[in-house]
This record gives sequence, structure tokens and C-alpha cells, in this order.
Amino acid sequence: MNTKLFDSELKVMEVIWKEGALPAKAIADALAKSIGWNKNTTYTVIKKCIEKGAIERSEPNFICRAIVNKDDVQSTEVDELVDKLFDGSTELLFASLVGRNKLPPDMIEKLKHIVGEQPQTQQPYTTGGKNK
Repeated sequence: MNTKLFDSELKVMEVIWKEGALPAKAIADALAKSIGWNKNTTYTVIKKCIEKGAIERSEPNFICRAIVNKDDVQSTEVDELVDKLFDGSTELLFASLVGRNKLPPDMIEKLKHIVGEQPQTQQPYTTGGKNK
């Protein structure tokens, strides 16, 4: 799925990804409790997610099931961020996080370990932008 999900739609998707297929009422109840949305707001956002192909609705009970998985959405969002703010360079994103002291030293060590475990034959990460 290449359709952009907005923040409100991601809130609905997070509930479904966490809990699995749920009736719309259960999603509305969860979002009312966590962020104060009313039922109509949640139902409107669910409808938008259905129109975008992110959620499938089935009866009875207006059961909502995610059609897109979280990893795919995260990948699309990261690609967009890298392209928009870092001219397509994952290196610049990483340097920005490390250079601005946004990562504690233990996290930097974990990332070094993760990078060190990547197969040497792996192609550089690309998002379609420049300077990969």
C-alpha cells in the first residue's frame, strides 16, 4: 500500500494492529479512553481507512481487520521522512540522530551491533531519493 495514512488514521490502525480484528465499537471505546475521541470521530476515521484500503469491514458487528501490516506502513513513513527531510540519505538521518545527542550511548552501541550484523552483500538502503 502506498496510500498515505494521516495521524488520525494511524491511531485507528494502532488499535487494530495491537488487538487484531475488532468491532468498530471496540475501536471507538479504546480511542475514547486513550485520547478522548467520540464514537462519530472514530467511525469517520475508520471509513477513511476503509476507502484507502487499509481496513476491511465485515458483518456482523462491523468487524474491522487491518489489510496493511504495520511494518509496511512504517517502511513507507520512514522512506517519506528520509526523502523529504534528508534528501534521500539514510546516512544523514542517522548522523542527525547521533550528532544531536538524541540517542543515549547504550542505544548507539545497540545500533552499531545491528549494523555490524548486516550481511556484507546487502545492497545499500534506498528509498528512491538521492545519495544513498
